[in-house]
Amino acid sequence: MPRYELETLELRGSPAEMGRQQGQHFGRKLHDFVEMRLAAARDYLGDRKGPQVDALFECGRLCYEALRAWDPAQVAEHEAMCAAAGVDAISVHTAANMTDIRDVLLLSGSGPSHGPLAPDAEGCTAILVPGARARDGAVIAGQTWDLNPGDVDYVIALHRLPTDGPESWTVTVTGAPTLMGMNAAGLALGTTNIKTWRSRPGVGYVHLLQRALRCRTRAEAQAAITAAPRAGAHTYWLADAAGTIELEATPFAVEVRQGHGEALCRTNHCLTASHALLEGEAPTPSSLARLSRASHVTATTHLDVERLQALFADRSDGVHSINRYPEDQQGTATDAVMIAVPERLELHGCRGPADRGVWRRLPFVTVGR
Repeated sequence: MPRYELETLELRGSPAEMGRQQGQHFGRKLHDFVEMRLAAARDYLGDRKGPQVDALFECGRLCYEALRAWDPAQVAEHEAMCAAAGVDAISVHTAANMTDIRDVLLLSGSGPSHGPLAPDAEGCTAILVPGARARDGAVIAGQTWDLNPGDVDYVIALHRLPTDGPESWTVTVTGAPTLMGMNAAGLALGTTNIKTWRSRPGVGYVHLLQRALRCRTRAEAQAAITAAPRAGAHTYWLADAAGTIELEATPFAVEVRQGHGEALCRTNHCLTASHALLEGEAPTPSSLARLSRASHVTATTHLDVERLQALFADRSDGVHSINRYPEDQQGTATDAVMIAVPERLELHGCRGPADRGVWRRLPFVTVGR
């Protein structure tokens, strides 16, 4: 079968100028992305017997107003992109932040400890390797990004060269500013999804990641995410040449995880006891199996980029593997993969599963240290 190629786009200038460049380039693709995400949302809400899509857009509007108050620069980029493509700004924002906004709709109350086990619609696996566990002593960090199988058609890599702030690369989808990436200051980051009750109208995760990618240090990025009015629960990982950190974040609390010389691995359920009591859905067999596999390999093997690529391609656990295929019929698939070596400003991106996409080196042209 043909291997997935990763499309890249260079953006330059102010936020509005970079947004306009995206809208002009992607055009119809932004419309199609919204329609694809809304179809997936209808299935998701239907599986959980939830409200209809109209209520989703109202939650999206409230979250967009929270973004407007929190980070006007991102709103300027988003609105210029949507205007250039001729697509509604609220619709794109709702589609791009779908996991958070659907949680605002379905998990806003205090809730029971767990809802019913539903189809496993998320599947990201993140692995943060400290220098002590790396073959050459350099920190390595990366993840698979797994969601709707149809998202693979919209995976791109954006290369930002802004007039203000560090140069950056992000592997994302059309309409979303950042899903995972690294900047020229050597700060890499990414996310996995978790679900907890007490979600609220607030800033969506793709915008928290974009704000963090404008930071120059792990401490600055951690502070930005911690202080933000977060809409839903997510984990956020941060890595630089000196080490790694992970934030398990609900809308109202953040738990910090540090590896202390061991690798940090993460899938899609809470590891903090107080957060687990608020989980909206029980940990799935896939999330548990992927965490077990990643933890075992990273504890027994010294990793480099090639070995991490192989781990992200692992199919040892069948449909519960780290590497997820659309034909697994699990409601999700691996749509993109990224690996960063911050010390060398080395970044690798792949569209689709790690063994079905072409790995591409994403080079920096400036150094922002």
